[in-house]
Amino acid sequence: MNDILARRARRATMGIALSVALAAGIAPVTAIAAETSSPVDAVALQTEDTAAAKEKAYAAMQEALKNLEAAKDAASPEKLAEIDDDIAAFQELYDMIVAEAAKWREPLPAMQANVDAAQAKYDEAHNRTSGLQAELDKALEALGDEEPSTAIKEHIKQLRSEIMAAKTREKSCEDDLHHYQRRLESQEKQVQHFESEAGEAKARIDEDIAKRNALTDDLEKAQAAYDDACKAYEEAKAAADKATSPEITKPTETTPPSDSAQPAETARPAGSSTTGKDAAPSSTKQANSSNGKQATTAAGKLANTGDTTPSAIVLAGIAAMGLGITATATRRIKNSK
Repeated sequence: MNDILARRARRATMGIALSVALAAGIAPVTAIAAETSSPVDAVALQTEDTAAAKEKAYAAMQEALKNLEAAKDAASPEKLAEIDDDIAAFQELYDMIVAEAAKWREPLPAMQANVDAAQAKYDEAHNRTSGLQAELDKALEALGDEEPSTAIKEHIKQLRSEIMAAKTREKSCEDDLHHYQRRLESQEKQVQHFESEAGEAKARIDEDIAKRNALTDDLEKAQAAYDDACKAYEEAKAAADKATSPEITKPTETTPPSDSAQPAETARPAGSSTTGKDAAPSSTKQANSSNGKQATTAAGKLANTGDTTPSAIVLAGIAAMGLGITATATRRIKNSK
C-alpha cells in the first residue's frame, strides 16, 4: 500500500513540474537548449548578412538595368535602320565605283601595247640616227686634211641628209612614244583614283557594319548581364526572406493541450484514521500542496517578467523542487513502515 502511495506521489510531483514548464509557454528541453545555445545572435547576424547581400544584389541589378537601357537606346531600331541605310548607300556607291574602275582598266593592256610599239619604233629610229652619225664621223676622220674627191663629197652629203631624216624620224617616234605613255599614265591614274574611291567606300561599309555588330553585341551582353543580375537578386531575396521568416526568428512555442488534466490528488480512504501508518498519505498530500504552491508562484513570477525563453537556472530550480517533493514523500512513507 505504501509503495502505491509513493508512486502516486512521484507522478503528482512530475505533473506539477511539467505544468509549470508548460505554463511558461515552452517545453523545458527546448527552453534549456535555447538558453544554452543562444541562437538569437546568430540569427540576427545571418539576417543582417542576407539583407546586405540582397541590397548589394539589388544595386547590381539596377546598374545592369541602367546599362541595358543605354544599350537599347544605342541599338534602337531607328539608329540601326539609319546605319543600315548608310551601309546600303555606300554599298551602292562602291559598286558604281568598282564598275567605273573596271571600265577604265579594260583598255590598259591595249594602251600598254601601243606604248611598247612606239618604244620599239623610237628605239629603231634612234639607232638609225646613231648609226648614220657614226658613219659620217668615220668618213670625216678618214678624210683628214686632204681635199675630198667628188665622190667622197657626195657620200658625206648623203650621210648628212640621211642623218637629218633619221633625226626627224626619231623625233616623230619619240613624240608618238610620249603620247602613248601619257595616255597610258592618265588611264592608269583614273583607274587608281576609282580604286582609291572604292577602297574608301569599302572601308566606310566595313566601319558601319562593325559599328552595327558592336551595338547588337553590346545589347546582347547587357541583356545577359541583366538576366544574371535578376537571377542573383531573386536568390538573395529568397535567402533574406527565409532568414527573416517567423520559423527562424521566433522560438517554437509549446501550447499546453486544452484538455490536459492535472494529476489527481490521492484521496484518503473514508475509514482511515489520522494516526499511525494511515497518516502518511495526508503528509504526502500536504507536502505536494505546499511545494505545488511554491512552483506555481515561481511560474507566475516568470510569466510576469515577459520572458518567453526561461533560463535554465529557473527551470532547474523548478525541477529540483519537484524532486524534493518526491524524495520527502518517499522517505516519510518508508519511515512509516
